[in-house]
Parts: sequence; structure tokens; C-alpha cells
Amino acid sequence: MAQAVEEWYKQMPIITRTYLTAAIVTTIGCSLEIISPYDLYLNPVLVVKHYQIWRVVTNFLYFRKMDLDFLFHMFFLARYCKLLEENSFRGRTADFFYMILFGASVLTGTVLIGGMIPYVSESFARIIFLSNSLTFMMVYVWSKQNPYIHMSFLGLFTFTAGYLPWVLLGFSVLVGASPWVDLLGMIAGHAYYFLEDVYPRMTGRRPLRTPAFIKSLFAEEPVVAARPAEVRFAPPPVDFVQPN
Repeated sequence: MAQAVEEWYKQMPIITRTYLTAAIVTTIGCSLEIISPYDLYLNPVLVVKHYQIWRVVTNFLYFRKMDLDFLFHMFFLARYCKLLEENSFRGRTADFFYMILFGASVLTGTVLIGGMIPYVSESFARIIFLSNSLTFMMVYVWSKQNPYIHMSFLGLFTFTAGYLPWVLLGFSVLVGASPWVDLLGMIAGHAYYFLEDVYPRMTGRRPLRTPAFIKSLFAEEPVVAARPAEVRFAPPPVDFVQPN
């Protein structure tokens, strides 16, 4: 069993493995009181005035207490992050990293701006960890790129993958969770999907080109298509003309 888990872990692509490891280590560290969540949460005042820049990153690593909800999100992180990196972004590690960076930036900006809008500022002020929203963004992007895959929710009903984010949003509301976390993930995911997939088809321009300095951080692996082994054929026969 342990060997199978180790093999599964080693076979994960680099970005998925790194993020999953950081999330599990951070959450376990907080549960064991080795790390304090108060040192991780997103606080613009502490980031700007006290230069605690790490909070911009660490708020995406902590998934609250270790319970069923934690396992639920680790499953989605491991599954859909891995599916995206191995399929849609196969051989494009830098582009996948840029997608996550873009999503994290949109989520952070949305929370900061939402905190200044009357009537909704109180709801946004409660969102101090964006890890769940970033995971939901990956689910949303995967569902938009694979809309016709048939899925089942807890064996109760079947649907196509295009409706997966809405099914999960409805489930969150049903169990009494705040819908804002999932809605933020949908906003970030749709922003990426529109700018990366829809807008280029409409205009021929691609606004989300991965910067060169990010590409330089990753050694891109070429995608090699399988082809039949080399086959040697004998030369065609020569027709001899018999003299009359």
C-alpha cells in the first residue's frame, strides 16, 4: 500500500506535486500548532505596511482544519490539477504555472476590491484564505475544456462535466457553506478561460502569453507523438524487356 502511494506521488507532474505537498505540509503544521494560521492569512495592511509579503502566497496553502472538507479539497486538487497539467498543459509547465499565477492574482484582487464595496464588503472581509477558491478555479477551467465528459455525483445523478462547478456550488449551499468561496473560483476560472480560449478565437490575439522570464524557469518537455517503428521496404521490381 505504501509503495503504491509513493509511486502515485512520484508520477505526479511537478506543479501538482509541489502544490499538493505544500498544502498538506502547511495544513498539518497548523493542526499540530507548529505553524500559526495567524502568520499565513491574507492581510493587506500587514503586507503593505509591515512587508509581510509571504501572506500573498501562504493564504493559498492553508486549507483550514483537517476534516472531511480538507480531504474533499485535497482530492479535487490532486485530481483536477493533475488532469490539467498532464493533458491541457502537457509539455507546457510554464503556461500552467502562469495560469495558477493569473488565478491567484485575480482572486487576490477581487477580494481586495470587494472589501471596499458597500453591502458586500463584510462578506469579502471574512475571506482570508483563498486556497479553496484556487482549487475551485482549476475545477472550473477543467470543466470548460472538457464539457462533454459524463460524471456522477455521489451516485445520485449523472451530468456532463460542463455543469460540475454548478453542482459543487449547489452542494456547498446545501451543506450550509458560504457560496462566496466557490463563486470567487468560478470568476477567476472564467476570466482565464475567456482570455485564453474564447477571446483568441474571436480576435486572433492572445493576451495571456506566458512571459519569457517564467518560461526560462522551466525546462519544457517536448510532446512526442508515437509513430510506427521504422520499416524498410525492398526496392520495386525492375521490368525487363525481352528482345524480339
